[in-house]
Amino acid sequence: MYPKVKPALARAWRDRQTVQFGVTPAHAVVLGPVDTATGSFLDRIDGTRSMELLRTEALAMGLPAGQADELVRRLARAGLLDDATAGGPRAQAVRRRPETPGRLGPDLASLSLVCPEPGGDLRGLAARRELRVRVRGSGRVGALIAAVLAGAGVGRVEVLDGGRVEAADVAPGGMGAAGVGRLRAEAAGALVRESAPGRAPRVGERSEPGSGPGSGPGSGCGPGAGARPGAEPALALVVVAPRDGLQAWAPDPETAAGWVATGIPHLYAGVLEGTGLVGPLVLPGVTACAGCMERERVDRDPAWPRMLVQWRSAHRRRGTAACDLGLSTAVAGLAAAHALAFLDGGFPASTATRWEAALPALHWERSAVRPHPRCPCAAAPTEAGADVGAEADGAVVAS
Repeated sequence: MYPKVKPALARAWRDRQTVQFGVTPAHAVVLGPVDTATGSFLDRIDGTRSMELLRTEALAMGLPAGQADELVRRLARAGLLDDATAGGPRAQAVRRRPETPGRLGPDLASLSLVCPEPGGDLRGLAARRELRVRVRGSGRVGALIAAVLAGAGVGRVEVLDGGRVEAADVAPGGMGAAGVGRLRAEAAGALVRESAPGRAPRVGERSEPGSGPGSGPGSGCGPGAGARPGAEPALALVVVAPRDGLQAWAPDPETAAGWVATGIPHLYAGVLEGTGLVGPLVLPGVTACAGCMERERVDRDPAWPRMLVQWRSAHRRRGTAACDLGLSTAVAGLAAAHALAFLDGGFPASTATRWEAALPALHWERSAVRPHPRCPCAAAPTEAGADVGAEADGAVVAS
């Protein structure tokens, strides 16, 4: 074991005997009591020394016998400890990739906060590499989502869209000006390859023989989406980010019927008339689907179906959509972050919830999306993940 205090959390002394790791309340931890000598010893727990060497150096600094082991145990209980050798063969495979320390260093630091066990960051990144995600849409929102997911280490990112890239699709981080006129499928594939930190895994390739990601969202770092040897992995998530923002605002139940029937989670995102939206993340059979949303709208407004037909017809004839670059970038970033949180095993705030922000004020507002009793999706009456994501008011105190 080569213990290492997690470098992602800034360290400061609250008083002479109390150390706080982390600035923000979501992940900060307070450790105490810690005397001055023990506090100085913290700097040596940096992943370059074995436990045996740490014990020797602790004694040389005048610390009592067993103090090094006790401090390491306290750090581990508080979720503050990493191990430069932990994680098993899958983590070691990630360590050996040349892109890991450079391109993916910030992603690993972030994963170390949500995967608190030693080596959890590397296992989480290895799990991402084995996942397959599909993005439907290659406009200002969809293309950027695909690029972010690929750049964050998701191994297989597919983009589905028809036609050719238009000048209005060009956006920083998404489609480039050089791609205008190309088939969307070709341009999107090139964007994903350019954004990825390394080559995509081949079909059937695994980080460790006989292993796969975790068992599902909330189980740790990475849902169970691995493939049988030699087979393409199942879809872990579909991100619905159509160029026509109306299709994200009022999604078509027929389009989503196959995902609901086969249990494929899907997340909606888009911009319509200067209003950005992220969510809901639909967990088939558990949370509300597109059919639930449509039925609920009809219950509230009987004229909805008539207007929707007119709006969809008008959007097919309309030229340039009102999709502000700043707003579309914010929507794509938030949607990609929510997608990654789900892929890493959590329930993001978009689970059974839609978030909206309209120009010019851009106040993000949330609205719950509830299962409809007459929808055949058979979603449970209570929504999973409704309370997930609530932030703590202050730092966790560890003894």
